[in-house]
This record gives sequence, structure tokens and C-alpha cells, in this order.
Amino acid sequence: MSSAPFLVTPLDATHDRTVFNSGSEPLDRYFREGVAQDIRRRVTACFIALAGGQRIAGYYTLASASFLLADLPATTAKKLPRYPTVPVVRMGRLAIDQKFKGQGLGGALLADALDRATRSEIAAYALMVDAKDEVAAAFYRHHGFLALPDLPLTLFLPLATAAAPRKTDNKRFGPI
Repeated sequence: MSSAPFLVTPLDATHDRTVFNSGSEPLDRYFREGVAQDIRRRVTACFIALAGGQRIAGYYTLASASFLLADLPATTAKKLPRYPTVPVVRMGRLAIDQKFKGQGLGGALLADALDRATRSEIAAYALMVDAKDEVAAAFYRHHGFLALPDLPLTLFLPLATAAAPRKTDNKRFGPI
């Protein structure tokens, strides 16, 4: 366990991804081998939490996406324009290094993602996630996300309800 504050910043080539270990091989392999290429191709953005200024304690990715209007709960869909799709921001991956689990960093990174999505100059209705399992879905539901009626592991949170305060691109979270 660490009591160092975390700095959240965009991933760049100077950050060492080789020692990151979330305990999930697919998330770790993507972070080591795939994320840099996705960033270069502009299909995702990756943000990391640094502990002690150097060690990567966690990461998440964001990309543009959309929902079919018909997939949303009827009570939500009736409040939206009748376009076939609704723009959203997708949090593709969220992982915490095992050394830093249990310190609230997952929730802090989720809050950071919501903040970035709400202050974007490109409109999006919600932040959406595809939870990998029911445990992950419960984490998102705990933070106010709603499941799609026919896809219980696909969850969303309308950005209007997220109303995060304005912050700079680099954020510090004290001991969590």
C-alpha cells in the first residue's frame, strides 16, 4: 500500500508501462502492447495515475462511441432527439496496479474520466462502459451508472448528472 499522492496525466512515450500489473492479463497486455498504437491512430486516449511521480498506479482509456437510441431505457430515450444514434464517450478500459488496489484509485480515475468527458467541447450524452463481469458492473452501478435493458454489462451515466468541477489536464489526488 502507498500513501503517495497520484498525478493523473495523459500517457506518453516517457512513461514505463512494463512493470504495470493489474492482475488481468488482457488489460495488462493491452497496456503494454496495444495502447500506444491506438493513441497514434487516434482511436483512443489513455490517462494514467502516477504514484511518486514515476510509477504507473492505474490507467483508463476514452474514445468516442454511440448508442442506438432504441437500446436506451424508454424513459431515457423519450427525452432525447429522435436521431438513430446518441453520441457517448466510451471508457474502454480501467485498471489499477495490484500494489495500489483498495485505495479508492478506481473511483478517482472514474471521476477524472467523467470530468474530462463533461468538459469536452465535443458534445456527448453519456459516459458508457462495457463491464467485464458482474463485479465490475457493480462498481459502476455503485457510482450511479445505469445498465442498458438488454445488455446488463453495458452501463452509462448521463454527463448532465455528472456535473464535475472544471480542472486542469494534470490532476493530483491526495492519499486515497
